[in-house]
Amino acid sequence: MTNAPTATDGSAGYREVFRENRNFRLLWLGTSISLFGDWFNTITLYTLVTKLTGSPLAVGMVEFLKLGGFAAASIPAGILADRFDRRKLMVLADLLRAVLVLGFLFVDSRDELPLLYVLISVQVALGAVFEPANRALMPNLVTRRELLTANAVLAASWSTILAVGAAVGGLVTAAIGSDAVFVIDSLSYLASAGCLLAIRMPALSTASSAVANGPVGNRRIRPTVLVMTAYADLREGFRYLRTHRLVARLALAKTAWAFGGSALVYFLTQLGPQLTPLDPALGIGILYSVRGAGTGIGPILARRHLARRLWLPATGLMIAASGLLYMTIGWLPATFVVLVPILFAHAASGGNWVLSTVLLQELVPDQVRGRVFAAELMVLMGVEALVVLGAAALLETRLLSLSTAFIVFAFIQLVTGLAYTRWLGRSARADAA
Repeated sequence: MTNAPTATDGSAGYREVFRENRNFRLLWLGTSISLFGDWFNTITLYTLVTKLTGSPLAVGMVEFLKLGGFAAASIPAGILADRFDRRKLMVLADLLRAVLVLGFLFVDSRDELPLLYVLISVQVALGAVFEPANRALMPNLVTRRELLTANAVLAASWSTILAVGAAVGGLVTAAIGSDAVFVIDSLSYLASAGCLLAIRMPALSTASSAVANGPVGNRRIRPTVLVMTAYADLREGFRYLRTHRLVARLALAKTAWAFGGSALVYFLTQLGPQLTPLDPALGIGILYSVRGAGTGIGPILARRHLARRLWLPATGLMIAASGLLYMTIGWLPATFVVLVPILFAHAASGGNWVLSTVLLQELVPDQVRGRVFAAELMVLMGVEALVVLGAAALLETRLLSLSTAFIVFAFIQLVTGLAYTRWLGRSARADAA
């Protein structure tokens, strides 16, 4: 089996990227180790809150704080990624999270849920610093020819680790308890930081070096003015999007998915206990594992089979396909048969994520890339947080049953995907004219 670049994209092969790019190997290894611990953590938190409260809204609050905290922290995160050493920012975020997650060890009753919610908020805020720096640093570590393959590898790894980590996390939580899982998560952050410290930054152009390895010019950031500067730079990021129509619409590709998809993913936390009533952690872990497998398959298939001219319309059509597949779950019994549509729905959404990310990385200049990605993530996570909270409230008040909720939000995703495809096509035609 060869590892040659495909004819459709002319990108480097997987083996080539791993063999020849040491920095990418270290970035991939560190990110993978940290993600594995994260998915242990996530499944355990859902299970812990379910056992302590039995409330869909309480579980929804976990997701709301994860997403909403990420959105709020993305405001200053963009300028940090554009003005400070991106690699060092990622290491610092890992070290702080390694200490922070040990605080979950002190949550063992319903009365301590406020502590759990505070810890989640700070954890995801640090993640919001890590993620834009990670995505903005990637083009500095790989060549243009390696970019699509590197992104596909990271997406597939994220998906594989979600699949394995969620499944194993459910089993480990059931077998040895949540405390051990939180310790494992802390150790994973330390291992990730070690890998990132071993990266040797390549020689960059003057402009790129300024943003990848230190402050831009003399505009150093003092803590007292960070928030004001963050909002000013965020406006600059949105100003860039307003003046670059195609980039702006691509930046909304993931948000278009979120109007229905974020609620559908949350519903998996409620479907899991029905799938395995005697062990909720196992059911949630299985569903998230299949979700991860799907998001890994999608980018690989897109890279192999989609010609570049099809990437733009595909980002929207994949949203619609995901909604159509999820709609079937509302009519199926809560058995393992639901794993099939979940697998293929997330294959479609995974393709949407990677294609839109690669196109943005190619189109956006390095000097503003961190701010653009931070703006994209802020909008995405803000929409996801509100949609999840609304969906959780609908279940809590029993205005919708779980099966009906799957159908309603899947239909929203289907319609949104079709509308986004048409909107993106108009922008591409206008730019071509």
